[in-house]
Amino acid sequence: MGSPIVVYGAGSIGCYIGGRLAGAGADVVFVGRQRVADEVREHGLHLTDLDGADVRRRSVDYRTEPDVIADASLVLVTVKSSATAEVAATLAPLLRDDAIVVSLQNGLSNAALIREKIDRPVLTGMVPFNVVAQGRGRFHQGSEGGIEVEDSGLLTPYLPQFDAAGLPLTLRPDMDAVLWAKLLLNLNNPINALSGLPLKAELSQRAYRRCIAAAQREALSVGRGAGRTAARLTPLPPSWIPLLLTVPDVVFRNVASSMLAIDPLARSSMWEDLEMGRVTEVEWINGEVVRLGREHGVATPVNDRLIDLIRTAERGGRRDWPGPELLVALTA
Repeated sequence: MGSPIVVYGAGSIGCYIGGRLAGAGADVVFVGRQRVADEVREHGLHLTDLDGADVRRRSVDYRTEPDVIADASLVLVTVKSSATAEVAATLAPLLRDDAIVVSLQNGLSNAALIREKIDRPVLTGMVPFNVVAQGRGRFHQGSEGGIEVEDSGLLTPYLPQFDAAGLPLTLRPDMDAVLWAKLLLNLNNPINALSGLPLKAELSQRAYRRCIAAAQREALSVGRGAGRTAARLTPLPPSWIPLLLTVPDVVFRNVASSMLAIDPLARSSMWEDLEMGRVTEVEWINGEVVRLGREHGVATPVNDRLIDLIRTAERGGRRDWPGPELLVALTA
């Protein structure tokens, strides 16, 4: 195609996806923070996953300035939701007339926000898996799932490259439902961050799972009031998951083994943000539930409380909540 794929905002997710594409022969340029640029320039990229993939890329074109956008035919946006408006304003004057932008971000409205700023095709995407930054250029996919993107013929030329990279794209006509379903699953992010535990250890404890179930039930009520339907991303329908989460540990291990198919060291991106001293995406996850709840007259005390606890944690507050104590704090 003669022009690069640019990964804009290349942190853990961006380095992993872009690195897999580059490892399969695609021309990829990364744009992101100086800290990550220095790490990748020194060590290259080493990408692994649960299924045994092991991709190494010593030579990586990682930049800190956005000028390369002018050469890109495809831009994958992987910045945190808090930076979306700023990134859209940066992209707008640089994009080629035929450039395609894909938002691979958490939250419900990032693609729409980018569309407000630029007059180019902007497609909604969803990355379901967790990526752990292990330092020295190593990024590990710690959970399962495939990338889903808004159905568009514009992406047809790129499908073979994603296939070759081991990251096949599923084209979906119902991305609003997909994003709502992903948000329901992401309601665990703050709970994991507040637990201080890896995801697998946290999900193995019923009290934490009851916290997730409480946040999800609340969000499902909001969804009904707002007329939002969640796509089925897991073996169970979204409305059944809160019930499954509340069963005793021994039952959960037996009937929900796929939910525990997670690398033992994997943690949520929100935990990583707190660890690095960054502002989290809680406003674009739990905050979406709260905003929709207010619009449609549905109370959201559990998600309100999670936002408060994460904001406190951002200021150096508690991040080692035992499951029973967190459950009481959320539901008392």
